[in-house]
Amino acid sequence: MRNWLGPLLFGLLVAAATAWAAILYIPYGLMNVAMDRLGQGGVNTMSYGNLATPERQPVVRPSPDLAYSSCPYDLSGGPVAIDVTPVAGRYSSLSLFDAATDVIFVRNDLEAGGKPYRIIVAREGQAVPVGAETVRTAHDRGIALIRLLLREPGEIAGLDAARHQSSCSVVTKLK
Repeated sequence: MRNWLGPLLFGLLVAAATAWAAILYIPYGLMNVAMDRLGQGGVNTMSYGNLATPERQPVVRPSPDLAYSSCPYDLSGGPVAIDVTPVAGRYSSLSLFDAATDVIFVRNDLEAGGKPYRIIVAREGQAVPVGAETVRTAHDRGIALIRLLLREPGEIAGLDAARHQSSCSVVTKLK
């Protein structure tokens, strides 16, 4: 029995260390994959995706009745402004995810009163425009995701102009 104790403890230690490393690092790897799939327009630029189909699913289990717009952001060059213009009479929401896949901010059209709004995403210590609504994060990278509810898939063409009013970009002026 004693001959097995050392290898058993070593095996348990390796298993625990492996599990800890997986729990710690897998979310970052998943976020990198999501940023690559959703960032057709590049980093700090809003992309306006097509509707999900069985053949085209950029993320796991996308909803076929939602039009997605996404902005993979990188704060290493400064804060990023996310401008959202809700579509009248339609449910929409903005969700911000950090590099660890945690949701750090959510707002829907009702909470916004149906009016356009701007959110500044910034790291601690980064200067932001005075009076700006700011979401602070501990990570440089993440994804801003806007969802727009459709009544039927064919409506997306008529709503594209409205979707393109939402944008994201690096903050260049602090006034």
